[in-house]
Amino acid sequence: MKYNLKLLFLLSIIFTNTNQAQIKKLTNSRPNIIFVMTDDQGMGDLSCMGNKVVNTPNIDKFYTKSTRFTEYHVSPTCAPTRAAIMSGRHEFRVGVTHTILERERMALDIFTLPQALQSAKYKTGIFGKWHLGDADEYLPQNRGFDEVLIHGSGGIGQVTLGDFPPNKDNVYFDNVLLHNQTIVQTKGFCTDVFFNAALEWTKKQIDAKKSYFTYIALNAPHAPLVAPEAYKKRFLELGYDESTAGRYGMIENIDDNFGVLMQKLIEWKALDNTLVIFTTDNGATHLSGTLNGKKVSHYNAGLKGGKNSPYEGGNHVPFFWYWKGKLSEGVDINQLTAQIDIYQTFVDLTGAQLPKKMQPLEGRSLLPLLENPKTKWDDRLLFTHCGRWDSGKIDEAKYDKFAVRNQKWRFVNNDELYDIENDPGETKNLFKLHPEVVATFKTPYSNWWDESIPLMVNENRSKIKEHPLHVRYNKQLAEKGIPEWNPITFSSPKK
Repeated sequence: MKYNLKLLFLLSIIFTNTNQAQIKKLTNSRPNIIFVMTDDQGMGDLSCMGNKVVNTPNIDKFYTKSTRFTEYHVSPTCAPTRAAIMSGRHEFRVGVTHTILERERMALDIFTLPQALQSAKYKTGIFGKWHLGDADEYLPQNRGFDEVLIHGSGGIGQVTLGDFPPNKDNVYFDNVLLHNQTIVQTKGFCTDVFFNAALEWTKKQIDAKKSYFTYIALNAPHAPLVAPEAYKKRFLELGYDESTAGRYGMIENIDDNFGVLMQKLIEWKALDNTLVIFTTDNGATHLSGTLNGKKVSHYNAGLKGGKNSPYEGGNHVPFFWYWKGKLSEGVDINQLTAQIDIYQTFVDLTGAQLPKKMQPLEGRSLLPLLENPKTKWDDRLLFTHCGRWDSGKIDEAKYDKFAVRNQKWRFVNNDELYDIENDPGETKNLFKLHPEVVATFKTPYSNWWDESIPLMVNENRSKIKEHPLHVRYNKQLAEKGIPEWNPITFSSPKK
C-alpha cells in the first residue's frame, strides 16, 4: 500500500495543532473536580507501577489516559498531607506536626481550599477521612464543605484517639459516621460506603447543573488491614499472610470502586467537563509479609522507605490527572511538584476569589505544566519532616527524620545526600563527595525550620479530657438515637 506522505504530514500538523488547542486556556476553565486520595498506598501499590501481585485494571486504564506527575511529593504521614492540600502551605505552618495529640488540628485562621472553591460558586463534598480536627470548629462542615460523610480521628476504629465508640467492635464494616450534623449508622464495607455516597451526591450536582468539588478521601488501605473476604481470597490462596491479603484486598476493592466511578461519569456524560485526579497521601505501609511461610519484601517501586520515612518511599507518590479532551493523554511530567501546589492550581482553574488577608500560599500553579509539559519550570526546594516528636521535644527534632529535595538531589538527616536522577533508590550516599551541594541545602533548611516554629500553634497542648466526637455521639444517642443511613448503591463488594 502506498501512502501520500505529503497528506500524512499535513494531517499530523492539523492533529498536533488541534491537540495543543485543546490543552490551552485552562485558567478559569471551571471544570468539575473529583479528587480521589487513598491512605497509606505507596508508589508500588498499583499494577501500572510495576506490582506483579495486586491487580488494579481500572486505575491502570486511567493511568494510560492520564497526565502523570512522576515527581510528585506529599508529606510522610496522613494529617500533614491533608493540611498542606487544604491550606496551600507546609503543614507545620498551619499547626499540623503530628497525626494525634491535637497536633493534627489545622489552624483556624486558614482560608481553606473548599472555602476558596465556594467563592467560585462550587458545591463541595468530602467523603471519608478528614483528620484535621474533631472539635466542632475544626470539622469540615465548618471549614468549607457543603456535604460531609466522615469517620473520626485518623482512622475508623481508632476510638481511643477520637473515632466513634461503636467502630471499635466492627472495624471497616457497618460503621458509625458523621453525615453533616447527624451521626448515622451505615451498612457495608467502608470504601463502598464512601464511593456510593460520593457518587450519589455528585449525581445530584450534575442534575442541578452545579459546579462541584468531590473529595473522596479514603481511609483504605490504612491499617487495620481488613477487606471483604471475597477480596482477600485470591491472596490467601496464593499463600500470603492475612495482613498482606487484607491490604491488597483493600487496594483491589478501591480499584473496583474507581472503575464504577469512571463508568458512571461516562453514563452521565460528565467527563467532558470533569477533571478526575487519583493520588495517595503518603508512602506505603506493611512493606514485608510472608508467602507460604517465608518472609518476603513487598514491591515498593524501587524506593527506599515507606510511610513516616524521610526517604523517597515516604512521600513520593502517584499523581494522575484526566480531563477528557483538555489534558494530554499518556504524558509524563517530570518536574518537581508537591501537595502544596494543588491549592493555587485549583484557584486558577476555577476562578476562585481569595481574600486580601489569608495565609500566604507556598505552592505553584501546575497549569503551565498541564498546558505544556515541557515548559520551563524553575528548580525549587521542598522541605520534608516526619514530625511526631514527643511533646516538649521540638528543639531536639530539628535534624531528626527530615529531608530537602530539589530536582536532582535529596538531602537527608544532615548526613546523607542522594543523586535521585541517577539513583532513585537512594543506594549511594554521596554526602562526603559533594560538600558544595550539601551547602546549598543546609542554610535554607535551617531558616525554614526557624521560621516555621512560631506557626506550630498546637505544640504543648494540654491533653483533652473527652474526645469531641465521643461527647457528640453520647448526646445524640441519648436524645434521639442513631438513625440508619442508606445512599443509593452504585457498587458493592464481590460476592
